[in-house]
Order: sequence, then C-alpha cells, then structure tokens
Amino acid sequence: MRFMMLMIPLGYETTPPDVQLDPERVAAMMRYNEALNDAGVLITLDGLHPPSMGARVSFATGEPVVTDGPFTEVKEVLGGYWMIEVDSRAEAIALAKQCPASANEVIEIRQVQEMADLPPDVQAAAAGFDGLKN
Repeated sequence: MRFMMLMIPLGYETTPPDVQLDPERVAAMMRYNEALNDAGVLITLDGLHPPSMGARVSFATGEPVVTDGPFTEVKEVLGGYWMIEVDSRAEAIALAKQCPASANEVIEIRQVQEMADLPPDVQAAAAGFDGLKN
C-alpha cells in the first residue's frame, strides 16, 4: 500500500520567501529520510517553498483565476511530503511517529487511491491513461 505523509508546519502560511532553515533541524530530517530509504519504504519526498512563493488557480466563476501567495485565508499549508510503500496504515503511522518533527508540525497520513480500489465503471472511465498504475 502506498501512503503519503504530508508535513503541515503550523504557521508556515505566513513564512516569507527568504525563510532561513535551521541546519540542525535539516540534518535531523535528512537522517529520518535516510532511515526511511534504508528501510526500503521510501518512494519519493520533497520539501515545498512557503506559500508566499506560490500561486493558486481557482475556478469558482467557471474561468481560471490566478491568485499569488501568500494566501491569507489559509489555516494550514503543506511544507513537504513523503511517499512511502508499506504493508498497512499502522506501519505508516509508526513511521510518521519516528519523524523528528517539532512541536509546531503535524504529519497527516493519507493512503493513495489505487486503480484496483475503484469500481469497474470508474476503472473503465480511466482506461488508456498510462499515468495511472494498478
């Protein structure tokens, strides 16, 4: 089973573009990333720049509208993610609990929806799109 572990650093929504990272915290996170890799469960991972450097495209009017960050109405934003492959939700939770996160960080764990999880009519509607794997 594939799971995405989403890092939600509380307060990141107001972080300026020139945020300075703490080398000790980065080193601790790299050791965690290395442990996931050594355990053979890590598929990919990335950190994300703060929302102040991002943009949103919304479609409320039926036409795309672009809004540059920061996004003042947002309460939580993603700071990064890990994609892992493990045998169970419990194993994903156990791995997330080992993260050297600070008191202002939360990890949300979400199972990836596989094509095999979907009903046959939905699988048929997506047939032919090579980007979706069984």
